[in-house]
Amino acid sequence: MTSAEIREAFLHFFETKGHTRVASSSLVPANDPTLLFTNAGMNQFKDCFLGLEKRDYTRATTSQKCVRAGGKHNDLDNVGYTARHHTFFEMLGNFSFGDYFKREAITYAWEFLTSEQWLGLDKDKLYVTVYHTDDEAFDIWNKEVGLAAERIIRIGDNKGEKYASDNFWAMGDTGPCGPCSEIFYDHGDHIWGGLPGTPEEDGDRYIEIWNNVFMQFNRTADGVLHALPAPSVDTGMGLERISAVLQHVNSNYDIDLFQYLLKAAAEIVGIQDEGQPSLRVLADHARSCCFLIADGVNPSNEGRGYVLRRIIRRAVRHGNKLGASGTFFYKMLQPLIEVMGQAYPELAANQDRIEATLIKEEEQFAKTLEQGLKLLEGELAQLKSKVIPGEVVFKLYDTYGFPTDLTADIARERDLSIDEVGFEREMAAQRQRARDAGKFNVDYNSIVKVEGATQFDGYDATQGQGQIVAIYKDGEQVDEVSEGDEALIILSQTPFYAESGGQIGDTGLFKNDTGIFEVQDTKKSGSAFVHQGVVTMGNLKVTQPVKAIVKADLRAAISRNHSATHLLHAALRQVLGTHVQQKGSLVASDLLRFDFANDQPVTFEQLQEIERLVNREVIANSPVQTEILDIESAKAKGAMMLFGEKYGETVRVLTMGTVSNEIPFSIELCGGIHVKRTGDIGLFKIISEGGVAAGIRRIEAVTGTKAVDVIQKADATINSINAILKAQKEQTLEKVQATAEHAAQLQKQLEQLNQKLANFQASELLGQVQEIAGRRTLIAQVQADAKSLRHLHDSVKSKLDNAVIVLAGVDADKVSLIASVAKEHQAVVKAGDIIKHLAAELGGKGGGKPDLAQGGAPLNEKLDAVMTSLTQWLAK
Repeated sequence: MTSAEIREAFLHFFETKGHTRVASSSLVPANDPTLLFTNAGMNQFKDCFLGLEKRDYTRATTSQKCVRAGGKHNDLDNVGYTARHHTFFEMLGNFSFGDYFKREAITYAWEFLTSEQWLGLDKDKLYVTVYHTDDEAFDIWNKEVGLAAERIIRIGDNKGEKYASDNFWAMGDTGPCGPCSEIFYDHGDHIWGGLPGTPEEDGDRYIEIWNNVFMQFNRTADGVLHALPAPSVDTGMGLERISAVLQHVNSNYDIDLFQYLLKAAAEIVGIQDEGQPSLRVLADHARSCCFLIADGVNPSNEGRGYVLRRIIRRAVRHGNKLGASGTFFYKMLQPLIEVMGQAYPELAANQDRIEATLIKEEEQFAKTLEQGLKLLEGELAQLKSKVIPGEVVFKLYDTYGFPTDLTADIARERDLSIDEVGFEREMAAQRQRARDAGKFNVDYNSIVKVEGATQFDGYDATQGQGQIVAIYKDGEQVDEVSEGDEALIILSQTPFYAESGGQIGDTGLFKNDTGIFEVQDTKKSGSAFVHQGVVTMGNLKVTQPVKAIVKADLRAAISRNHSATHLLHAALRQVLGTHVQQKGSLVASDLLRFDFANDQPVTFEQLQEIERLVNREVIANSPVQTEILDIESAKAKGAMMLFGEKYGETVRVLTMGTVSNEIPFSIELCGGIHVKRTGDIGLFKIISEGGVAAGIRRIEAVTGTKAVDVIQKADATINSINAILKAQKEQTLEKVQATAEHAAQLQKQLEQLNQKLANFQASELLGQVQEIAGRRTLIAQVQADAKSLRHLHDSVKSKLDNAVIVLAGVDADKVSLIASVAKEHQAVVKAGDIIKHLAAELGGKGGGKPDLAQGGAPLNEKLDAVMTSLTQWLAK
């Protein structure tokens, strides 16, 4: 069976068992700050397992694309050198959300693997493991499936503490967890390795192909396990591993899918495939890079973009080792589409953008290598031993993206080595900083959990009635809150919109005969709407009815900005191109913020065209239409699906703007609050555009009276400028240009005068030259800013050969420093050391090269003494 046939057989098998086939989620986890990338099939169902989300089905099956190349789950450095490590892989899975449990999970797995109707594996080649206290799973395997007891291996706490076991799964330090049962395949005694639990278990003979996780506990922060009310099942089987088994090969790289990619890689590089690890790197990394870019990740210097950049550069480096030159890696996309495009159509849909991104990154890396080599040459010139320090290797790697193996190669060529221990120490420190800055310790038990869902009545109303169903104070559920208490209140139904999709939560108040509650924010917890605020009068109790009143003026302003955001998105795609993808948004009452993928800044002319298009739609005053459709009908209608969002089986489709060629100006899926007609927006005005990350731009804009305020403020500024210039409104530009030209002329004259003054001062300073330790030395303090000081230094240097020159310029409350050392003295004294010494003494910063260095410091009373003592410091 081919890999594609195995994937389809797995999904179809579980459909026959009542499972709903669910599409793979994005590699960027939706609304999950705890994960860098989607790394398991269960990620998209996390809220289902936690009880925070309910779907239309209780059984699901998926083929999930996964990446493990950063953070906790990182296989990057092993890829290409082992049989089964990948940065990208597909995880086949079946899931039960409180429906079936151990018996069905085990028997389904066994049937699919061994039945002649399905995979037909030899039962004698299969072994299983269970958690050492899980007698229930043991008995199912032994008594019901009929597996001999000697083929069922109990695995205890083999990772150093209680429940720390290969056969006890946990989402994290807290949250759902439970025992698991793994299925292993025996590749045969011609391959070295032992059964799980033996000293030889790391060998390649016995390979795990399936894991059944039985989520039956919830671990709280105190380490206690609490039984879940609805135990669930999460399973996973690597497509690449099971393909290797069925195709009778021991390495994943020998399966049909990889053989196709390896052949393509060899042709692109221009070599024969002789099992080179670097060729495997190209095949593997092409998958992760192309899929990540298709899912909206762009190379950058932080977060997910940094990991993508590392993978691309590692691939390019390995291609170069094989002899590839120029840009070549992007050519791997076409064969990838040919072998995986049918299962994942997003590859072909984003082909142009993926190729352009890879080409740009390859070209940038070529420049980076050149910069890194220059830096390395500089470090090697100052090296006083045969070992390149670990911090230098790390700086090259971390700051410049310079591969460590390349540094080691260059070191070997020069009979040098690298400080691997020091490098690993720097890497460990970086990983710790990343952990400290991350959000990988979320305690899901602290999230408010309410049975049932809040009914939202706010699409057409800002007031309504609701019953208090739960109150939380200081993290504890209570029955009553009184005046002054800060609390969280959940109603049975509410007109308050909960923060979602970039739109901020509503504010307002609840009131009844006994009290008033000021709502300061509204958020979601699962299907419940949580109103955060404070009791301002009286008291409120559970089960009481309240009148819920949203601040209507703020709601209207938010609605204007949200609808304008949709029009802005559509206008951006018209002006810049359909590659524009939303990367985040904020819809508040005072402004809207929209982040989008675009490699270049948006020009002033393009911003004007975008404003014109949006305001054209505002003036048209067309009705805004909403309809509830199933997801497939929404796609057929052409609704834009926003990257990273999770959608249910039915969705809310928002259509607005004029219709051209039967296509509305904007059609998107959105659950937010919007205006009734586009004219309600009033006016749209962009106030800023800029970059927020590599390949990500941000536009901020205002609407309605806020837009009028911005325009009037700009008019007021122009009027003030005209008053200063004594110009009429139509003369503003002409007068400003004339003034700027005159200022430039005056600046040029000033530069010439400063140069003459520097020459005059230089001649005077030559009289202060002294001899220190056999070196002609000038130490002087003058009145000058940083630019004038540089002119003065250059004039002195032109008149004073083979000398040490140190100048300090005082300007207002600042001190500028400059030093130079002639080449013949640099073995003893370096300009950079002089400036570092002075800057440290004066509480400033500075440094530079052995021949020239600069710095600065705040002016203080120590300056005279420090400059005087420099003579003695240089004498040493």
